[in-house]
Formats: sequence, structure tokens, C-alpha cells
Amino acid sequence: MKTKKEPSGRPALVSGVTDPEQDEQAPLAHPMRQQNALFHFTDLLYRARTLDQIYDVALDVIHDMLGCTRAAILRFDGKGVLRFAAWRRLTEQYRAGAEGHSPWRPDDQEPAAIYMGDIGQADLPPDLATLIRHEGIGALAFIPIMVSHGVAGEFVLCYDTPRPFTDEERETILIVARQLGFAIERQHSDQTARRLAALVESSGDAIISKNLEGIITSWNAGAEQLFGYTASEAIGRSVMMLIPPDRHNEEPAILARIRAGERIDHYETIRRRKDGSLVDISLSVSPIKDAEGVTIGASKIARDITERRRAHEQQQLLLHEMNHRVKNLFALATSIVNLSVASAETPAMLASIVADRLGALSRAHALTLASGTADTGFRKTATLHALIEAILAPYVEGAQGERRRFTIEGLDIELAENVVTPVALLLHEFATNAAKYGCFSTSTGRLTIECRRRDGDAVIIWREIGGPEVQPSDAEGFGSRLVRLAASQFGGFSRQWRPEGLVIELRMDLSRVAA
Repeated sequence: MKTKKEPSGRPALVSGVTDPEQDEQAPLAHPMRQQNALFHFTDLLYRARTLDQIYDVALDVIHDMLGCTRAAILRFDGKGVLRFAAWRRLTEQYRAGAEGHSPWRPDDQEPAAIYMGDIGQADLPPDLATLIRHEGIGALAFIPIMVSHGVAGEFVLCYDTPRPFTDEERETILIVARQLGFAIERQHSDQTARRLAALVESSGDAIISKNLEGIITSWNAGAEQLFGYTASEAIGRSVMMLIPPDRHNEEPAILARIRAGERIDHYETIRRRKDGSLVDISLSVSPIKDAEGVTIGASKIARDITERRRAHEQQQLLLHEMNHRVKNLFALATSIVNLSVASAETPAMLASIVADRLGALSRAHALTLASGTADTGFRKTATLHALIEAILAPYVEGAQGERRRFTIEGLDIELAENVVTPVALLLHEFATNAAKYGCFSTSTGRLTIECRRRDGDAVIIWREIGGPEVQPSDAEGFGSRLVRLAASQFGGFSRQWRPEGLVIELRMDLSRVAA
């Protein structure tokens, strides 16, 4: 037996019967020759790599063994419609009319082959009978192509003249159809396996398989990238090499659950890389079963969650910080209301004092919470000059802010977030007192603020000019207590009651207040 190329380019098995007009009358080959032909058919199916090659081999063996020059293989598509997949010497008109006709459904489990030795005597729908008669077909055989889940399609043999199908021929046809089904299913399984292998190899996650003793049996590129071991270094070794000593008890528990057929989803743990460093991972483990459903190993998918864990921790930190700040703001607001009552003569004055002080806090927080983008014009954190500007903004006169009653000069630093609030409170108290008793209480008063660096401190010198004569007082009100307590957090302050106006010197430790 040898192979040749037909005009269509398809490989064909040749038995010596080459005249198409004589093929259909040729008796079935000698049993020994039939056995050899079936053996060669099986061998060619095994070596076929595509469905087209499989179809061609099947059509060739039918031609060679049964003298059938016209045949076809039809397959169910995704919608359950029977479509021509391969054929020999059947017209386009016939294929178009016959497509979609099937005596079986894809889910049939025990379909029987159909043999029509004389089409003229067959009970067929009129349109199909007319189509077959015009094609010049005298006898037909429909053989289901079976796979594990049901019917994959049908194998059709067409003869020009009526003829009986002997038991020996029917057995041969069934063998060919059965082997064709096996080959189709194997090709599908191989294609699925190749696709899965490509997915595993290209996955960014570490995908590892191991047997029930914990020995690694496969190792993809993602595992190499995550853990640092190559496949040759990892395969054959115990998976315990990835587990830190303090977590060695995890593996026996995982294997016990796998032996019981359980699946483990999104188990967060820590594993060790080749260089000894630890990595946070999310682990999913599934049992691997053989054809009989017996668990023989496990497949593990490990994903690096280091960044996710860090983001979660940062989120929790921010939530705690926000909670802390909100509580502090409520406590501070309550204190401002309670301590302002003593210095307020009327409810309206109390409301004004509280609103001013809360407004100062709001402006200070706006500086630290504003977006740092160039479009907004705000800084991400407050600088000393920007904070002073925000607190003194009410004392800029004129509709366009053309008359400033204060100047700010000298050192400018970026303040740490935790000192913005106390510094804002201090500056607000200074400004409030200036408006009530000092330079801002007269139309000619002015304020100069000079910022200096001195012996590791940032020093703010607040100098009022042109206000009424100020009389020193030993009484300590809320403002004085607030100033003293706030200043003690990062330095200290002093006051001088000069004839031309009050001079305040606020000292702040640069190591504590600078961002």
C-alpha cells in the first residue's frame, strides 16, 4: 500500500483499484489485506496533525477498501447544524441542498447507522429525494461519528447504483467511523491541551503542579519570575523550599484538603524566594484528577499581592489618620466654643469669635488638603508664608485687595502637616488681638512679620505699628492659654509691650516643624 496525491492535493491510500467506474463493483479486499489497510489507516490517523488530514485519511480508506468514490464527512457546528467538512466528487448544488439534514442530534448517545441500498425504494422527504436523484446517487450509507459527549457528525458513503451492504462491509464502515471519532476527539484534546499549555506558560501568575507528596511536577515562567527558580531547578524538588520555616504546617493541611477533593481559593500567605526574601501571595489550589476521577496531585496558582497589601495598609493608615483628625477637630471645636463663652459679651459676639477661629482652621486645612496640581495654584503642603497670608487675608482692604496692611519677609519653609493646625491657631490669635486691641483696630495701623533662622530655630517676629497704646495684662484668657499651649508643642514665644506697638517673637524648632 502506498500514498499518492489526488488532483485536489489530498493524500490517498491506493489498493490497486484506480478506475472509478470499476471501484463500486470491487468486492471487499481479502481479510489479510483488509487488516493491513485498517492498520495503515490507524497509523495515518495517529500521525495526522490537523482535522483536514484526518478527514482525507478517512475518505481515502473508504475509497480504497470499499470502492466508494463519492463520500463526505459532515460535522455539527456550534448551533447544532450539520455542515460539510470534507467531501469527494459531490457537487456544490448537492452540498448546499443536503447541508442541515441529519437523522441525529448532537446529544444522541446510541444512534444507529442508516443504510439505503436502493434510493428509489427509500422513504425520503420529496425535496431531499429529488436532490439525491439529480446527483445520480443510487445507494447511501449514513454512519454517525461518535465522540465521548455524543454525536460529532456523520460519515456519508454514496454509490452511483443501487447495491446491498454486506455485514462485512458494514463492520468495516463502522470501524472506520469509530476510528475517525477517536481521531477527531484526540485532535480536539491535543488542541485544547496546547491552548491551555500556552495560557499557562504566558500567564503572569505562578502556576505550579505537584504530586500528593508535595513534589513539584511543573513550573511555568510566572513561577520563575515570582520565586526566582528556573523550571530545571524547581521540578523534582519539594514545594517546601518555597515555604518559610514558621509556616511549614500549612503544606500538610493543604495536601489533606486536596486529597479530600477540596479546592482552596484565594488563601493569603507568605512564601520565600530563591534569594531568601519573602513575598505576600494569594494562593489558589485545585486537585488534579486522573481519568477515573482519582486525585493524583494539585495545581497551584500564586499571585504576588505585595503592592495590594501595601495599598491596603496605606488605606487603613489613612483611615485611622482621618478618624484621628476628625476626632481632634471635633474636640478642638468644642473647646473653642466653651472657652470663647467667657470673652463674649453677646451671643452675636460669641458666634463671631467662634466663626473667625473655625475659619482660620478651615483656611489652614485648605492649604494642606488642596490638590498639588499646577491647575489649582495650591501647594500640596503649606509653607510658612502661605499660611500667614491665609490667616491675614481678612485684613487686605479694597475690592481688589489693593491695600495690604501687612508685610511678610525673610525665611520661608514648608511646614510639616502636624504643625499646620497649631501654627494657624497661634497666628489667628495674634491677628484677632491685633484687630481688637492693636494695629488692625485703627485705620493707620500696620503689621510687619519677619521670619528668620536662628540657632536651629525658625523665628517669627510679629511687630505691630500705629495702633493704640497697649497696656500689659497679667490676666490669661483663652487666647493667651491657647498661644501658650500651642507654642509649647514646638518651641516657645515671648511678648514685648512697646509704646509703638506689641512685638511677639515665636520660636519653632526647625527639626520639628519643617516638612
